[in-house]
Amino acid sequence: MASLPLLHHLIPSLPLPTSHTTFNNTSTTTLFFFSKNKPSLTLKCSSTSKLDQEQEQETIEFEAPLSQVWREIQGMNDWKGLIEPTMNPHLRREIIRYGELAQACYDSFDFDPHSKYCGTCKYHPSHFFHKLNLSHSGYSITRYLYATSNINLPNFFQNSNLASVWSPHANWMGYVAVITDKEHVKRLGRRDILIAWRGTVTYLEWIHDLKDILRPAFFSNDQTIKVKRLLNYYKDEEVSITITGHSLGAALAALSAYDIAEVRLNVVDNSERVPVTVFSFAGPRVGNLKFKERCEELGVKVLRVVNVHDVVPTVPGIITNEKFLFQKYIEDALSFPWSYAHVGTEIALDHKESPFVKGNKDLVSAHNLEVHLHLVDGYHGKGKRFSLASKRDIALVNKSCDFLRSEYGVPPHWRQDENKGMVRDGDGRWILPERPRLEAHPPDMAHHLQQVIDNHLPCQPQQEEIM
Repeated sequence: MASLPLLHHLIPSLPLPTSHTTFNNTSTTTLFFFSKNKPSLTLKCSSTSKLDQEQEQETIEFEAPLSQVWREIQGMNDWKGLIEPTMNPHLRREIIRYGELAQACYDSFDFDPHSKYCGTCKYHPSHFFHKLNLSHSGYSITRYLYATSNINLPNFFQNSNLASVWSPHANWMGYVAVITDKEHVKRLGRRDILIAWRGTVTYLEWIHDLKDILRPAFFSNDQTIKVKRLLNYYKDEEVSITITGHSLGAALAALSAYDIAEVRLNVVDNSERVPVTVFSFAGPRVGNLKFKERCEELGVKVLRVVNVHDVVPTVPGIITNEKFLFQKYIEDALSFPWSYAHVGTEIALDHKESPFVKGNKDLVSAHNLEVHLHLVDGYHGKGKRFSLASKRDIALVNKSCDFLRSEYGVPPHWRQDENKGMVRDGDGRWILPERPRLEAHPPDMAHHLQQVIDNHLPCQPQQEEIM
């Protein structure tokens, strides 16, 4: 942490008032300072007694409400000073919030091979957040997203003969939502458009997902058209576009952000850019160095949350990646097709620092999204003691894995639907109730598709490559 003279040197034109208090054997000095066109910040330096030496000794936090600093939290300055030396409380809460919205994709997905609705979302959009205990989120679903036919699906999807219910070439992968609650709009400081992607159903699916080499990027799909409609509808408001996902969903999130920015969907009045931010969890590399550079040129902000013991973020690109000194030469001169690079800023977490989880080499659990959210809640900065900031329920760790220490008495894989969705009908028979069909496309889809095409950049970027 910067010393007091250094802080005063950085802002020599302003006085540096301080206040000093002592309580519970703890001395605290609070410094107040301001910068032009920025919200006020407060830096707190605490020196504790020997009895409290293991507690946090430094915190840096925005005293201003989120509504005033949301652009910084969304990555306007690439999260400089918000992760290290101490995790910013606003940022931690936002990471967890978006992570929970990504987790909703798993919790709502029907992957029971015995269900006639296998491959679909369990819930109607109007009940989605309520069914997942996320009514407090303030979002409303505006569109469900489905995978295209080039996704490798498990055999139980491909062998299904229930094409009248769902297509093996278009299984449910996520959703588009927008903040509609006025109080949440006020708290966030803007209208947030959210895209959330589901990851792979099982860890082993990565064997199939990662077998492709790089191929040229392409544009325009259903989610970009939906975003265009929402941007037009809220054109007179402050708006942000946030994309989140875990595992394969994190890769799709990065590609979606690139897609939106490349076709200039986020450009308002041909000048102002609507911020496009990705909160990525346990994602793999998805493009080469040129793809990374193009994302940066377009202003796409990506915050990647990873567990250092998770294998997925290390692939593909084990041979040549962003850490390799001569990657640019290999790509430009040799046209090497297996060169990959991560995009954005990384938060590297370590599950062995949590006293609540097993410290074993369980690759499946190390990749689990709820484990990542648990680690974010306890992370305060490199070398700092693990301590749950929001007291997030540790039982969530075992929602779909077996990673909590046995002394906490939480059964593994505990989340399941009551009676697997079966209910009794009027005759007392147990049946799986019918689900209402969803409209395939809104009536004005063609109009907004044409707008996306018309706004496409005339000059394509050179050789951006994706998986």
